[in-house]
Amino acid sequence: MRDEPQAASYRPETPIAALAEWIGDPVAPGDFPETKLRFRNDRHAASVGLDNFSEKEWIRHFGRFEALPDNLPQPLALRYHGHQFRVYNPEIGDGRGFLFAQLRDGAGRLLDLGTKGSGQTPWSRDGDGRLTLKGAVREILATEMLEALGVYTSKTFSVVETGESLWRGDEPSPTRSAVMTRLSHGHIRIGTFQRLLALEERAHMAQLVDYCLKQFPGPPPPEDAPGREEPAVRLMHLVVERLADLAASWMVAGFVHGVLNTDNMNISGESFDYGPWRFLPKWDPAFTAAYFDHQGLYAFGRQPEALHWNCGQFAIALRLLTDAPPLIAAMDRFGPLYMEAIGRRWCWRLGVESRGAEADAALVAASEAQLRESGITPDEFFFRHRGKRAAEGALADYRPLPSDHPYWSDQAPQSMLIDEVESIWSAIDQEDDWQPLVAKVAALRRMGEAHGPAPAPAGHA
Repeated sequence: MRDEPQAASYRPETPIAALAEWIGDPVAPGDFPETKLRFRNDRHAASVGLDNFSEKEWIRHFGRFEALPDNLPQPLALRYHGHQFRVYNPEIGDGRGFLFAQLRDGAGRLLDLGTKGSGQTPWSRDGDGRLTLKGAVREILATEMLEALGVYTSKTFSVVETGESLWRGDEPSPTRSAVMTRLSHGHIRIGTFQRLLALEERAHMAQLVDYCLKQFPGPPPPEDAPGREEPAVRLMHLVVERLADLAASWMVAGFVHGVLNTDNMNISGESFDYGPWRFLPKWDPAFTAAYFDHQGLYAFGRQPEALHWNCGQFAIALRLLTDAPPLIAAMDRFGPLYMEAIGRRWCWRLGVESRGAEADAALVAASEAQLRESGITPDEFFFRHRGKRAAEGALADYRPLPSDHPYWSDQAPQSMLIDEVESIWSAIDQEDDWQPLVAKVAALRRMGEAHGPAPAPAGHA
């Protein structure tokens, strides 16, 4: 998922079926009055052998959710708990989505097709199980921008407009509706483990640890790590490594996720579930994305702290299987891993070779100071200084990486500020004009080609 997708044949495989009795509930998709295909990600459909579907076949599977051949016979709404703004909530789960299918890509990695807006489930509570079309369009834009900036993210696979009028208190209503399908490397969350702890289901937790180690593999813990042979400890190290890199990737991208609850933390280290996200208009650690985040708990500059806290909740859950000291030792790695990832990713986006941890940290600090003083967007800063252009101070000591993509000769970088997001949505909402969205996706993919693959951290499959 981190590199350019490669064409592959369709390879269904459903290991989640071995956990199905206790990890989820079989559900039926909503019965929508219409199914209009609005977005189809053939780029990633090719990576799992689904790019040859006709439009009719695509809608049958991703609008009506007819089961894919030799795949899950019925969708599965997953069960989990979670801390929501650090208040524990045992009454959540997949309330407007489900796991639809599992399949392997050309590299043999297990991928999930999951939904949002696909109808009510046992976990919907008072919700209608639906998704606004605007929410789906925003997720297309978020995932395409983040992928182009090297963030390990879910992919927006399909958006089908469903013909219902939805009422929402936080946007003009009635508004158009959609069902969205995501392609991602698993949907097992920290909250999945928290539920098993709350119910004291030790055998199921051990089974889930084994599932995660097999399906989301990574390197072993450091040689001196206590308890490194224990499965729960091995998984703890992988999750710490992955979430430290995820936090760094958001910071270098200038991205604010907005809702970093434990049920939004994927064990695979993959960013997903985009609600009130924003990209920074200027370098401001206090910038928040969610209008309801009154205390700034998930502000831009607090995202690393939030993911570290979530790792702590994962460690508490794993205490059902093992002692605390080896888990604490894994937790202690988060800070150094995060700082290493920031330096690595900062150099990558600037297009220069790393000069080691100390020099890279100095480069990051000098860059942040310049960002604060200049007031320019992170996108403009990285574009302006790419490959040592306008080099000064710490940057002057770095060696540029080869780069001849024409994107770097453009007059301005691609960005994703809220005014452009609203403009793209307005064209769809007011005139049913999808061309601005199509053009933006093409421009972002071109930017991604110019950046090339992000440097892979430890812990990612």
